[in-house]
Amino acid sequence: MIIWGAAFAGLLIGSYVNVVAHRVPLGKGVVRSRSECPECGHEIAAGDNIPLVSFLLLRGRCRHCGKPISLRYPAVEAGTAIAFGLVAWLIGPSWVLPAYLWATAVVVALVVTDLTHRRIPNRILYPGVAVGTALLAAGAALEGEIGALGRALIGGGAYFGGLLLLAIAARGGFGFGDVKLAFLLGEFTAYRSWGALLTAVMGGFAVGGLIGILLLLARRVGRKDVIAFGPAMTLGAAIGLGFGEAISSWYLGL
Repeated sequence: MIIWGAAFAGLLIGSYVNVVAHRVPLGKGVVRSRSECPECGHEIAAGDNIPLVSFLLLRGRCRHCGKPISLRYPAVEAGTAIAFGLVAWLIGPSWVLPAYLWATAVVVALVVTDLTHRRIPNRILYPGVAVGTALLAAGAALEGEIGALGRALIGGGAYFGGLLLLAIAARGGFGFGDVKLAFLLGEFTAYRSWGALLTAVMGGFAVGGLIGILLLLARRVGRKDVIAFGPAMTLGAAIGLGFGEAISSWYLGL
């Protein structure tokens, strides 16, 4: 019930994540203004704004102008639902589960903005980190895991500091948004274990390197082109949360 409930909540929240990811990089508000078609600007009625269902009923087109609706919207809604379900499965019935679900929604919004705008906006990241840390601290207190909270804060700071030094040494090889995102990812993976954090860091660089090589081979980018690193860091963190202990134990045992 927890897994399916989290997945359903993710489906609903995914719709709002779309709004945040679309409007924040453009400097628009995300609370008061109604959803509108990006093509014709017509306000979207509540009945046409049901996650996934409305996209299918409208056959992927705006009711007013007939222009195609980007597949990004249903993909983000479905992806957020799947991510919420997986996180609920990994964390289980725990007081820290709300913190992990919050962090998941924030990270999904940041990944979408990074892919579409090559930006990790502070307007999403800063509140995301503040609320996520508060929820994690409250959950850790209720679970009696204050030591894990300390490990989370140290791990987040270590990931942030390490990537900051690397960004300075690389002279622009990493955006500062990636550096700040490292704290959030490091915090929530380190809460699980040091092995989860180690796997998250190594996995992020491995995934990022693989994506870069594939894009170069496909001639989609050049050697000097900027590639979004936030999605690779996020995939690394997901690997760390799911398989961190097993992978880190295997690696350290070599």
